[in-house]
Amino acid sequence: MIQTPYLLFLGDAPDQLAVKVAQGIKDWRPENAVGQFRMDGCQADLGLADMTLAEAKAAGAKTLVIGVANRGGLISKAWKKVLVMALEEGFDLASGLHNLLTEEADLVAVAEATGQALHDVRVPEVDYPIANGKKRTGKRCLAVGTDCSVGKMYTALAMDKEMRERGMKSTFRATGQTGILITGDGVPLDAVVADFMAGSVEYISPDNDDDHWDLIEGQGSLFHVSYSGVTMALIHGGQPDALILSHEPTREHMRGLPDYQQPSLEALRDTALGLAKVANPDCKVVGVSVNTQHMSEADALGYLAEIEADMGLPATDPFRFGATKLVDALAAL
Repeated sequence: MIQTPYLLFLGDAPDQLAVKVAQGIKDWRPENAVGQFRMDGCQADLGLADMTLAEAKAAGAKTLVIGVANRGGLISKAWKKVLVMALEEGFDLASGLHNLLTEEADLVAVAEATGQALHDVRVPEVDYPIANGKKRTGKRCLAVGTDCSVGKMYTALAMDKEMRERGMKSTFRATGQTGILITGDGVPLDAVVADFMAGSVEYISPDNDDDHWDLIEGQGSLFHVSYSGVTMALIHGGQPDALILSHEPTREHMRGLPDYQQPSLEALRDTALGLAKVANPDCKVVGVSVNTQHMSEADALGYLAEIEADMGLPATDPFRFGATKLVDALAAL
């Protein structure tokens, strides 16, 4: 078990989106976020107290969580001094990067000497089966995006929160490092061997009550040439009964791909639904989730109204305006 609460390490992150792991913990488990540690040049800020290691330790923090999700998932050499100091101060370390803590000899040596733990949440802990495609009882909802990092996890978490408040049967199913750090359970999907990815999604979303909804955390995008594979595994392994389209309308290009533009919501709808019907012919697109954080409230509401008029689907920013519309759409199925 990863000990809480956390000191969230933002390192030298170049922008706010680069600290989406830390942002997710701060937004959804604020009781676990004691403060933030930023290095010189960090361009991200969670609005938490900036703390030294000693200050965070005195405030009760037990684990330093690497809250950065960089391209390639690498532990920067510039971070190493801080990570070593954290172990020596009595912190455990937790990371969701592809570059594992336990593969860094210097960190392993210090951890062994100090008796501290290294937690790599991107290491699969189960021998997942190959997907069999058999229909499972219960219901499932999956958010699919026009791009990476558009709010698919926030959509699922916001819907799960709303459903629980209504007394509906619901479970958030984490499939990435941030979701696992928030909930304490899940599958690190992009670290699973390709042949077993869809099977791992079947595994974490098993048979359930007929009126129970699994809100499966979305990953990647079918239109992102770097990360489309994880999305495909979620669509077929998840066998969703409902799809939520997710979009961030202010980007100039796809995340990390300056030569690629985001597809239209209509293209996402048609492509994702066609693929989802392979595993679940009854799947439906039921709503649109828009990340409006970079828009004024008036512009956001106007944009959402346009989507509803053009697509005939309920549209909202579930983090900003609530998930009522999207949950109503599930309840109507």
